[in-house]
Amino acid sequence: MSRFEDLTYRFCRIGVGISFLVLILTVLTQVLGRTFSSSPVWTEELTRFALLYMVAFGAGLSLRSGDLVNVDVVCDSLPGRWPWRLRLVSTVMTAVLCGLLILPAWKYVSIGVMQTSPAMLLRMDFIHFTVFGLLVTLLLFATFRIYRMVFAGEDGKADIREELE
Repeated sequence: MSRFEDLTYRFCRIGVGISFLVLILTVLTQVLGRTFSSSPVWTEELTRFALLYMVAFGAGLSLRSGDLVNVDVVCDSLPGRWPWRLRLVSTVMTAVLCGLLILPAWKYVSIGVMQTSPAMLLRMDFIHFTVFGLLVTLLLFATFRIYRMVFAGEDGKADIREELE
């Protein structure tokens, strides 16, 4: 399980990096285009698409690193095992919600086969896939946290190892 989690973590980090690079290059093209003449039409769409992919890859990473919204002040002030229990319940609820939304998200992706983006003429299922991907990455990272909490005895707090790397 640890090896699969590491591979997923690296894949998502690479995905965020590539998405961010595409976003930077597209915005640079847009700015330079507006500075010297007119900006290409496709840059508006590509910036949105890159941002969607960056969020899809980054959501699970944010859950892992603790960058999503937390109520640690409330949880950590409770006595005994209550903070651990609340972190486990919230992680299980996140995983269940993602699991419930995966099939409707896939239906949303499949509808995109019949649509194209106006400027780039890209099939929209490639773009709608970001919603499905976001749910899958959140589900995976929530499952990893649940596994570590229940079977490895971890406290469920954010993973600070990545800050040390």
